[in-house]
Amino acid sequence: MPPAPVAPYVPTVLVPIGNGRSLLYIAGQVSVRDGKRLVGRCPDQVSVDDAQLAARACALNLLAQMEAAAGLANVERVIQLTGFVLSAEDFGDQPKVLNGASDLIVQVLGDAGRHTRLALGANALPFSVTVEIAAVVVVRAG
Repeated sequence: MPPAPVAPYVPTVLVPIGNGRSLLYIAGQVSVRDGKRLVGRCPDQVSVDDAQLAARACALNLLAQMEAAAGLANVERVIQLTGFVLSAEDFGDQPKVLNGASDLIVQVLGDAGRHTRLALGANALPFSVTVEIAAVVVVRAG
């Protein structure tokens, strides 16, 4: 089950693009596992390995949002992930952290999961979570 939004916004928006397809915009999914927020700045409070697990948790939430909005079987292509990593000032391995999400999405969706990506460092994220990731996906109408 996908996590519910924590403010007055919707978790997903479907925008028809023709030929029975839509763009699915997924709001930023924060690093939550088993109802607990995964928090801490990388790498001084959280190791890169643990941050990758936080990114994987975000990916699980993205997949849950895809399933709820359109069904995973209807995912034609993940277009882009935009990821933010709570980072110490001199940390530059945000792409390595986001590999935790990218690897899982490709593992679950195969070639349809191959995507472009933006990996950014941030000095603050909501609730001090370690990672937040948003996505844009092309889906077929169910």
